[in-house]
Amino acid sequence: MSTACASDPIAQFQQWLRDGAECGLKEPTAMALATADAAGRPDVRMLLLKGVDERGFVFFTNLESSKAADLRANPHAALCFYWMPLGRQVRVRGAVEPVSDAEADAYFATRARLSQLGAWASRQSRPMNGYYELETEVAKVALRFPFGDIPRPPHWSGYRLVPDEIEFWTEKPFRRHERVLHTRTAGGWQPQWLFP
Repeated sequence: MSTACASDPIAQFQQWLRDGAECGLKEPTAMALATADAAGRPDVRMLLLKGVDERGFVFFTNLESSKAADLRANPHAALCFYWMPLGRQVRVRGAVEPVSDAEADAYFATRARLSQLGAWASRQSRPMNGYYELETEVAKVALRFPFGDIPRPPHWSGYRLVPDEIEFWTEKPFRRHERVLHTRTAGGWQPQWLFP
């Protein structure tokens, strides 16, 4: 039986993520996040996955960003992971919910100091006059927090995509690819083979 048709798609995803890390990819956690605004206009951007378990897929962002505005207006999203050297792709769809403050604080504390300063300095998705403006804002924040721990900004947190569909795609010769869609039901995950 195909590994993509395993009974636990979260465990299968975790294994594929480990495989991606072991094959030497620089960012095996890289994923495309697709959202739609209140008018239904789609948007997509690359992010890094910061956690996955039976509850869902976690990522962090500035809550004043365009992606956060989309998620407030339409709390549903899709993710796409692609590990080219392995010929594997995973697509995920579901509802999105905020992570807890404790989760956001815990992750923020693990970030590099310069990344923490950047989270305070960046007015994400808003216009700026040039790159120097960001550097100036980072310098101001560095003066505000010269020593010790940097607290998480109130405008920075995370989201969890709670999947209701997870599709595994495996590249095969002559475009006869293998696709298995797992749909969450009241009784658990239901796999379904799909034509490529």
